[in-house]
Amino acid sequence: MVPSIWVAKSADERGIQHSVLYHSLDVAAVAALLSHTSEAKIFTLFAALHDVGKIGARFQLMLRDGTPQNYRHWEVTEAHLHANDDLLAAAIGGTLETRRALYAACAGHHGRPPTLTPLKSAEWRSMVRSIGSDAQIAAREFTEILLDLFPVAQMTDCYDANAASWRLPGFIALADWIGSNTEWFPAVDAVHSATDYLEIARERAEVAVAATGLGRAEGIGSPSFDFSLSPLQLACTHTPLPDTPTLAILEDETGAGKTEAALILAGRMLARRHGRGIYFALPTMATADAMFARSEAIVRQMFDAPPSLTLAHGRAQLSETWAEVRGREGGDGPGCSAWLADDRRKALLADVGVSTIDQALLAILPTRHSTMRLHGLSSKILIVDEAHEMADPYMGALLAKLLYVHARMGGSAILLSATLPLNLRAQLVGAFEAGAGRETTSVEGERYPALVINGRAKGIAPRTVARGPVHVTRLDSADTTLDMLEAKARAGAACAWVRNAVDDAIEAYEVLKARGIPCDLLHARFVLADRKLHEATALRRFGKHREGGAGRVLISTQVIESSLDLDFDVMVSDVAPMASLIQRAGRLWRHMEERPSSSRAVEGPCLHVLAPDPDVVKSSQWLGDVLGAGAFVYPVPSIWRTARILFDAGEIRAPQGLRGLIEPVHGAEAIPVPEVLEQAEIDRLGAVGAERGQGLRNAIDWDAGYRAMGACHPEADYPTRLSGETRDLLLLRKGEHGLEPLHGDGSIRELPFAQVSASMARLKGIDLPIVEADTFTRNWPGWLIESLTLCVVEEDGMIAPGLRYSAERGLIFTSPN
Repeated sequence: MVPSIWVAKSADERGIQHSVLYHSLDVAAVAALLSHTSEAKIFTLFAALHDVGKIGARFQLMLRDGTPQNYRHWEVTEAHLHANDDLLAAAIGGTLETRRALYAACAGHHGRPPTLTPLKSAEWRSMVRSIGSDAQIAAREFTEILLDLFPVAQMTDCYDANAASWRLPGFIALADWIGSNTEWFPAVDAVHSATDYLEIARERAEVAVAATGLGRAEGIGSPSFDFSLSPLQLACTHTPLPDTPTLAILEDETGAGKTEAALILAGRMLARRHGRGIYFALPTMATADAMFARSEAIVRQMFDAPPSLTLAHGRAQLSETWAEVRGREGGDGPGCSAWLADDRRKALLADVGVSTIDQALLAILPTRHSTMRLHGLSSKILIVDEAHEMADPYMGALLAKLLYVHARMGGSAILLSATLPLNLRAQLVGAFEAGAGRETTSVEGERYPALVINGRAKGIAPRTVARGPVHVTRLDSADTTLDMLEAKARAGAACAWVRNAVDDAIEAYEVLKARGIPCDLLHARFVLADRKLHEATALRRFGKHREGGAGRVLISTQVIESSLDLDFDVMVSDVAPMASLIQRAGRLWRHMEERPSSSRAVEGPCLHVLAPDPDVVKSSQWLGDVLGAGAFVYPVPSIWRTARILFDAGEIRAPQGLRGLIEPVHGAEAIPVPEVLEQAEIDRLGAVGAERGQGLRNAIDWDAGYRAMGACHPEADYPTRLSGETRDLLLLRKGEHGLEPLHGDGSIRELPFAQVSASMARLKGIDLPIVEADTFTRNWPGWLIESLTLCVVEEDGMIAPGLRYSAERGLIFTSPN
């Protein structure tokens, strides 16, 4: 038996130190319960071996008196595995190259691959010499014991060690997280044989894994709904599914029930063991919150027991539904254990996870513990909603790599979109098919609506749309727009004006208020507490069961495109890319059963678009004469193409006419721009190439293996999306006892209620006062202090010359003078 002098942990409050052998058996016992693949035995063996590097004088001295290690214990783990390759080769077979890939993966369970070059480098040889003969002998005996306890079948010559090198580190990390929990695995004196202690560890592992909420439910099929299924939903019910990894793309207009269709399809995939759970990836935190609330009431039907359910994004703790689910363990509904709820990375481990697309994309970026996310995702049916929102070159490249990797791991995915361009669809299908090891072919047909299964498109009968086509008219100035909205509101219509820029939205709101028109304002430059109030007001006045919306105007920005279920009689939009305008038009005459045409204050649905004439383009500043700050939000070539195609069509006929609107603007064969915009087009194409290239460079190189990922980096260095740099402002006010947040109780949990993001470019000219708040920030972690800028809001709303805040209008940039 390996001597008890080799301990894995510092002594507990009883003075007991858990030995390396016992800890390894704890982790192996957990691993045996967590692995559901054909690799279960070999993964369990390497989970048992993961901490062999703690057998060494340096690590033991570090535990005893804090002496720094010259080499990390996981680096020493790899050295021990190489030293005992003869034992491992006899047990697991495979080639030397295959085994070395697994050794590196095993050693990389702390979230990063080892960096020393095995056998060859001088530093490697120095590390091996530093281990000492006693430790080397003990590590060999340790390896022999574990090989006896965890026999494995020989690897075949075709074993994909490269793929295993990506799956194994995250799997071991998960088993180690659980096996290191002293509540479930308290330290034990080294009085038991390895065989006897393994039985103890197995009993504890059963309790521990049950307490985590992992794997407690198994998928059984699709949910049922209390309404007649749409053509798309029927297609998802009956279309045959392959037995291999599957990518399904659901294309239909806004409001066609794509979410329910995806759940029907996912349920069938679960029943066929295409996955053991579901992960919903949404474009924004608001859409993730909405999806979480919807799924919480549905997913119970899809599993044989209440599934674990998580919501994971930066502001998840503010969701009331998440608070209810997080505190629910046991019972008939989905719940979430305290263990699952305490880390965003664990969202991918739950039976059902809901988050933004960012958490999934982090799995294919070289950040610490990306392999933990990969492991969690590998067993999930990945559902990406609003896939067209990831159409920018950078995110598109990352999404394609994610689908490639997911297919390589044997996963299946479902994409939902109303406006997915054919070229992006082909790119995503091609990436998945390549990952699945299938020959990439072009997607069949341009049908719309459509259900695409592994590159084969099935046309779907279009729904009968009660509202009919949406007519399109052009408005040529802001003054004309304001006059029209005033007239429609005075006639009793529920109106909206979607502006491209926040500054323009605030200005329009001020003008309409001055004219005596009841109006509301919603944009992204409110602190969260005020934004939630404005969203609730918008839903109450302009939602499905609206009250008091008649004769009012909502001035908003892009935030209403997808996250809020609103319904307007009249809509104006600043000219924007075609995909965005189609999404915005989806909020026009939306709920016809609740409000038929006879109850509305206008004759029919019409999208009024504020835009210059696409026939009169005299310079690259074509947009500037009509739009203010909104002229600089989107690339001018895309905006001109949108105006040209949309005004020529004169209507948005959904769903059958959408493809003809999307492709000439966003597709591979986009129409040519006027000569004066050609340089802008060249600049745009250059930016597209640069952003796509950055996405390809940033993503992991799956085919090179885990070790090649090299050093891991902070998540901020490898963003999941490109955008202008922003700064989070924490707005404070002067209270009776000093400074306090504008909203919330001052706890770290509620700080987001008083936060607002602002452009660094806009803040550059603002001289923000330095706020001394040592008492206020005393218990904050360092990363939080660094991430926030404290700003005091005076009673009149002043923050600094040029910057103000009000609950009614949000964060306002003004002239300093």
